[in-house]
Amino acid sequence: MPPQAHIISRTLDPIFAIVIGLGAAATRINREEKESGRTTKETVDNGLRRIGFPRPAAAVEEKRA
Repeated sequence: MPPQAHIISRTLDPIFAIVIGLGAAATRINREEKESGRTTKETVDNGLRRIGFPRPAAAVEEKRA
């Protein structure tokens, strides 16, 4: 019997790898930002703003109250 060529399946292996990679990158970024004194919420807000998805100011103010 030949060794198994795929972990999950031929199509799901690349998707699985991308998800694992993105999760690892997010974990590292969050850890480094926390060491710099920023909260996870601030990190997420800055990340969303950088890629072009700014949160409305009203939503930010509601969460603070």
